[in-house]
Amino acid sequence: MKPLKRLKLYPFACFQAFLGLLIGLLCGILYAFGGLLIDIGVSLSLLSPEAMSTPGLSLGTLLAFGALLGMPLIFAGIGFLLGAIGAVLYNLYAIWFGGLKIDF
Repeated sequence: MKPLKRLKLYPFACFQAFLGLLIGLLCGILYAFGGLLIDIGVSLSLLSPEAMSTPGLSLGTLLAFGALLGMPLIFAGIGFLLGAIGAVLYNLYAIWFGGLKIDF
């Protein structure tokens, strides 16, 4: 077993940003699909517009599909920030305790 003594900050933060982007894309797709189903239900009079507080295909649809761009960008930014913080904390941990022992 070889100890992992250091994580490079920028590559690890970029990796975390990529994972955040993928998770954000999945969440954005689910959010957009849910908003689309509600708007279709209101448009077809299956759901009450008063209960949903929307008159049909409207701003809600635009916001739901805006989530397809917004959520991945927000999740990627947060992933980058948390990846950078995580790499710094791991490097401090590795100095004090010798790092994680991993088989390569």
